[in-house]
Amino acid sequence: MRRDIKAFLIDVVEATDAILEAVNGIKLDDYCNSRLIRSSVEREFIIIGEALTNLSRLNNDLFTRIQNAQRIISFRNKLTHEYVKVDNTLVWGVIQSYLQPLRSACVALAAESDPGADLPIAKAEAIDDELVSYR
Repeated sequence: MRRDIKAFLIDVVEATDAILEAVNGIKLDDYCNSRLIRSSVEREFIIIGEALTNLSRLNNDLFTRIQNAQRIISFRNKLTHEYVKVDNTLVWGVIQSYLQPLRSACVALAAESDPGADLPIAKAEAIDDELVSYR
């Protein structure tokens, strides 16, 4: 069965939620010293990149409305194909700078793509409010 636009947008939202949960309450040093957390975060970024790639194929106009979407896909490719050279400080910076705007955009686009639908993204508002604690 072919997945629709909303499904890929929700994949991004759920992956951002998983990343935020994984880094909740930790600092950069904690992140750098935990292979388990780093692996989890990198896996979720790979999911985000794949979902955005699929979204670009389904609806490029919608894809272009997501700020830095192409850069995020490139980041996914770097994590996947250049895993030996992953800079943990860079990953941490992406979490701090790009994750919340990406998440917010995908929440809005998912709601727009299916108005009135019951979207499984209720965590959105709570996580957006908590972002300050991750910095």
